[in-house]
Amino acid sequence: MSGLLALLDDVAAIAKVAAASVDDVAGMAAKAGTKAAGVVIDDAAVTPKYVHGFEGKRELPIIWKITKGSLFNKLVVLLPAAMLMNAFAPWLITPLLMLGGAYLSFEGAEKIFHRLFPHADHEVEEDMDVGDPVHLEEARVRGAIKTDFILSAEIMTITLAAIPEGAFWMEAVTLALVAVAITAAVYGSVALIVKMDDIGLFMAATARTGFGRSLGTGLVKGMPKLMVFLSTVGTAAMLWVGGSIIIHGLDVLGWPVLYDTIHRWAEAVAHGVSEGLAGLAAWATSALSYGIFGLAFGMILIPLVTRVIGPVWSVLTGGSKPAAH
Repeated sequence: MSGLLALLDDVAAIAKVAAASVDDVAGMAAKAGTKAAGVVIDDAAVTPKYVHGFEGKRELPIIWKITKGSLFNKLVVLLPAAMLMNAFAPWLITPLLMLGGAYLSFEGAEKIFHRLFPHADHEVEEDMDVGDPVHLEEARVRGAIKTDFILSAEIMTITLAAIPEGAFWMEAVTLALVAVAITAAVYGSVALIVKMDDIGLFMAATARTGFGRSLGTGLVKGMPKLMVFLSTVGTAAMLWVGGSIIIHGLDVLGWPVLYDTIHRWAEAVAHGVSEGLAGLAAWATSALSYGIFGLAFGMILIPLVTRVIGPVWSVLTGGSKPAAH
């Protein structure tokens, strides 16, 4: 009997440890997920273009295909690679983060440059040209999954860098949890966005009350504005996250001038406002500074990417440039 009681005590102790570990994993996953906010917002704003031009009945199946590809990218390819890198070459994390930050800065700056100086993009025009629906769907899905791979790699690297050092299995489970949660959030939001017009039309036609019909009409009319808003927020988030990653990376690598300067600016602004707004003011100052740096750095990268890296990539891959969105 005493042996059984001892066994039950051991089981209870193990259960407590497991429960605490689950709490730790959930907490780390939530914290790490917020670090990838800029990439997530941009991903959700960009992905609806891949279902443009298709019949309504094909929109959700296409999104599901992209979702499965995204999960494969994160869980089968990137998660093991991230864990191996963390175990055997942790010094690579900061340079890879900075490379991803440069990519985000370039993407955000290129969108602003295109808005200020509109120019034709033959690759995008060809991609949006609706030809054979079957082949077009396959090409769109492949293109979306390739673009997702780049964004997923950045999400996984940001997450890995945000996880406190601990047990191997806890880091792996946290990465997996973030991967699944972010994928579900992004593509669930995308599915809702692309079907919002249909929902609005259905409500406008069948709602029993005037308010319901007006709400449906408002959803239909409001979707273009929502897409513009998401694109704007996504661009700003990319520049903020990209700039902050590069500046923090420089600090880690031994060049702290930019990081220290922005930190001093944030402290000065925080001291100039009321105590209740100090934290918000410091964050806003830092975010704005990181965003301005990301924009400037991205603008510098535009000619380098379009005139040097792009043509070289085209030669190496047989004529296809890296996907830009």
